[in-house]
Amino acid sequence: MLTPGIPKNQHENRLLKGLDPADFALLAQHLRQVPLLQGLVLQEQEAPVEQVYFPLSGVVSLASVMDGGLVVETTMVGSEGAIGAFAGLGPWNAFARAVVQIPGIAAVIPTAAFQIAVGESERIRDLILRYKEGLLVQVHQTAACNALHSVEARLARWLLQALDRVGDANIPLTQESIAQMLGVRRTTVTVIAGKLQSEGLISYHRGRIVVLNRSGLGQLSCECYKASRRRTGLAWRTANWPRPPKADSRGSS
Repeated sequence: MLTPGIPKNQHENRLLKGLDPADFALLAQHLRQVPLLQGLVLQEQEAPVEQVYFPLSGVVSLASVMDGGLVVETTMVGSEGAIGAFAGLGPWNAFARAVVQIPGIAAVIPTAAFQIAVGESERIRDLILRYKEGLLVQVHQTAACNALHSVEARLARWLLQALDRVGDANIPLTQESIAQMLGVRRTTVTVIAGKLQSEGLISYHRGRIVVLNRSGLGQLSCECYKASRRRTGLAWRTANWPRPPKADSRGSS
């Protein structure tokens, strides 16, 4: 259900926060607030983009869907980005399925209204182009990670990236969802999650992961977590990437 009116917490989204009042005003009259329910598909791969979502909280997975139905995540989007923003540059079919992994809320605008605003604002267009470059960096890094690194290291990397976006050590996520995102069997995730739990890095119970030792996950993670943050920062040429939350008191970074 859409909530009418300008989202009061629009500045929780990095892209919207980057607009000056005049540019934001071009979007404001069309923005509405919508809940991001876990499992909700915001856009389907290869389908025309009809709405642009600016997450204010939560995490959305962008995933490639194979002809046989297999799915693997290529990157994730939180309050630092948007879903469907490239449609502001012209007619656009989604390059990936966008599905909510961690629930939250978003500001949403019809694509047609967004395209008009982009046509009237060089600043909005510039933000889209910069975001496009940053998102491609993450997609390329994830592709390399999926091909070269262990499932254990990839899971640690994913949890760190999720923590950056939700700011909470409690992550509502099932093992089935994790397996789908990483492109592995559920039994594999069960074994790895059990190992991480026995090592005191996480606790897992009934579809909820609690990160107990962030610094330990950082040591277990592959290079891709830091590389993605660094390269995305270079693409944005800015230093205001969301600061990682402290998940514990034992040397969190």
